[in-house]
Amino acid sequence: MVTLKLLTIGDSGVGKTCLLLKYSSGQFSPMFITTIGIDYKLKTINVDNHGEVKLQIWDTAGQERFRTLTASYFQGAHGILMVYDVSDRKSFESVSTWMNMIEQQADSDISLILVGNKCDLFPTEVSKEEGQKLAEEFEIPFHAVSAKTNEGVDECFLSLAQLVLSKPPKTRAPSQPLSNRQSLRRRRRGCC
Repeated sequence: MVTLKLLTIGDSGVGKTCLLLKYSSGQFSPMFITTIGIDYKLKTINVDNHGEVKLQIWDTAGQERFRTLTASYFQGAHGILMVYDVSDRKSFESVSTWMNMIEQQADSDISLILVGNKCDLFPTEVSKEEGQKLAEEFEIPFHAVSAKTNEGVDECFLSLAQLVLSKPPKTRAPSQPLSNRQSLRRRRRGCC
């Protein structure tokens, strides 16, 4: 059985823990849960053409003081769900900071998706179109989800697993920092 190491990253309060809890156990907690350091969950899924795949999903702390610890978990990761809160523009604006951290700390062939969480809330500060546009600039998939209602939750994790598994097996175990190859900034279209 293939095991994939996935990370959830993003600012504190964007719902990474709730997203992971909903995906791994089907539960949702309306309480704000602050992750201290890092935690993980395991889930085995069936992926077309690959059979059973074990997902080891690491839930990282979004607070500034834990960013060095979070970055240390980038090494050896196969994929990252970069999460922002659609009701918090600051968390959306922080995506560029997280992308820079990934560029500097993560392996070169890591798979990424952008996740706009809390899409059940209204009004939002960040539209689905803005999330889609930013994902297109970084040339990564975008998913609008709600950990509360379960909208899109399974699909975003499955999408990331499929993205990782679509790569040849030898590139699934990334080995060199991203800065040694094409930079994410160069992937972006335009100057900003």
